[in-house]
Amino acid sequence: MGQRITIDPITRIEGHLRIDCEVDGGKVKKAWSSGQMWRGVELILLGRDPRDAWAITQRICGVCTTVHAIASVRAVENALQMEVPLNAQYIRNLIILAHAVHDHIVHFYHLSALDWVDVVSALKADPDATSKLAESLSTWQGNGKYEMRAVKERLKGFVDGGQLGIFTNGYWGHPAMKLPPEVNLLAVAHYLQALDVQRKANKIVSILGSKTPHIQNVAVGGVSNALATDSQGVLTVERLLAIKGWIDELADFVKNVYLVDVAAIGAFYADWTKYGAGVTNYLCVPDIPMDTKGTQFALPGGYIANKDLGSFKAIKTFNDEYWVKGVEESTKHSWYEGSKSLHPYKGETKPQYTDFKDDGK
Repeated sequence: MGQRITIDPITRIEGHLRIDCEVDGGKVKKAWSSGQMWRGVELILLGRDPRDAWAITQRICGVCTTVHAIASVRAVENALQMEVPLNAQYIRNLIILAHAVHDHIVHFYHLSALDWVDVVSALKADPDATSKLAESLSTWQGNGKYEMRAVKERLKGFVDGGQLGIFTNGYWGHPAMKLPPEVNLLAVAHYLQALDVQRKANKIVSILGSKTPHIQNVAVGGVSNALATDSQGVLTVERLLAIKGWIDELADFVKNVYLVDVAAIGAFYADWTKYGAGVTNYLCVPDIPMDTKGTQFALPGGYIANKDLGSFKAIKTFNDEYWVKGVEESTKHSWYEGSKSLHPYKGETKPQYTDFKDDGK
């Protein structure tokens, strides 16, 4: 008889997750993942003014906030068949993209990387060799030997002083971790640098959205930002130039650090791409609209069925008939009544909580 193990909650993810698994002979025989937190935002919205929905829906999360606000306000605009002024689209786009860059940086370095990077192993690294490796990969100014030496000394101080923070609870590494000490040290250095870089992305969202998390500048039909040159309460030229500077810094970090690290670290774990398989259908809705009607996008969309690239079907606009008629929501594996897949216009989400069950309902 195997052992049943439950881990709830799973940490270092953007949300709440529970993992159940059956282990027999040191191997996982069965495993289940489930989201345990129901927020009920759809019930909170009942009877409220739809113009306020965007401000409420984004509070479903304190991390992925802006996308819920934008999706909600777009739903109302779609129902009213409204066009959004181009400058308002641009401001929304800047917020979405700044938040997306922030999300990618935080997810990779501060949430996921610690499953692949052996932090304490970095103490065995040669800082000068680490710097030489880093400088062979990119021109990032934070890859110098003095930077690597300083990071190693800082890390040594944490370890010697027993102040490992999130690593305190037995950070022992793992035999499956494949990175050599120099790559581990490089990842730790960029982990620390990313803490500062992600703040700059958040500053962009804060200035354009008035605050973060949970922006305050969205309105049905546009945004509430005012442009002027001298007032303290609006977007001044000084603030716009600051935003431009942060965008340039973020682009530099993404190009010369983030993408390089993803490729370098990923190369050591290439075999992991062959483990397991889930749903092989892929959906991408177009976004970053570059016109008032939502027909031109910086990020195109489409659908791929059964991982067959030849099946690709483009989704060209927010009102693309293929998208509008084809999308369905399923409650089969959710704590809601019913189990059919229905179009969002027809489906309802009525709570029906039963606690976790192995059969997925």
